[in-house]
Amino acid sequence: MEVKENTNKEQPNNPLHGIRLVDILEFLVAEYGWDELGNSININCFTSNPSINSSLKFLRKTPWARNKVENLYLRSIKKK
Repeated sequence: MEVKENTNKEQPNNPLHGIRLVDILEFLVAEYGWDELGNSININCFTSNPSINSSLKFLRKTPWARNKVENLYLRSIKKK
């Protein structure tokens, strides 16, 4: 997966603009794996029988968890 730079003038201060949640989640799973992801963000969808689909369903309904995932993603791409 390629990390795209924000070139959209509508939201210049939003580094997540135009990046889909599924892409963020797939990046994190590839980068850390489910075990490490579950250790970093202790939520059941990462620790108990994890899958992309079940995690997406949970994260879309749970703003605090989505925020944690997005923050981990932002920290991860800054390191690269």
